[in-house]
Amino acid sequence: MVIRKALAADISAICQLRKRAILAQCSDFYSSEQLAIWTEGEVSEAIKQDIINAFYVAELNQLVVGCGMLTVDTTMIDAIFVDPDYFGQGIATQMLAFLEQQAKQQGLSQLMLESTLNAAAFYRSCGFVGDKIATYQSPRGISLDCIAMQKSLSHK
Repeated sequence: MVIRKALAADISAICQLRKRAILAQCSDFYSSEQLAIWTEGEVSEAIKQDIINAFYVAELNQLVVGCGMLTVDTTMIDAIFVDPDYFGQGIATQMLAFLEQQAKQQGLSQLMLESTLNAAAFYRSCGFVGDKIATYQSPRGISLDCIAMQKSLSHK
C-alpha cells in the first residue's frame, strides 16, 4: 500500500469510498435521514478544494482504498475513510500513523479530531483520548453526535 497526496483526479474515488464507508459503518449510530443527507448530493467546491489541499489517499494496486485529511492550522485530523471492501486490513491505522508523522514534521505537538460514534474505539486504540459527546454541524445542514478527541505527539 502507498499513501500519497490526493490529486484532483482522486475526487470522485474519494467521494464514492467515503459514501460507501459511511453507509457501511454508521447505520447503527445515526438515523437513515442523517445518513441520506450526509452522503447524498453533489460534492461542493469547498470539499473539492479540501481534497486537493489537505487530503491523502491510500492506494493498493492503483485503486484508492482509503483517505484522510490533516489540517495543520487547526491541528485537526478528519475524513479517515476506508472502502468497505478493504475493512480490517489496517488501512485506517496506517493512514492515521502517516498523518501523525506529517503533523510531527510540521512541528505540531497535538492532534484533535471529532470522531463519529462508531469510530471512537478505533481512535482510542491509537492513543486518542476523549469521551464527551459533542455536535458536529455538517456543511450539508445536519447535526451529528461525535466525540471530541485529542492526542499529544511526542517528537522522538
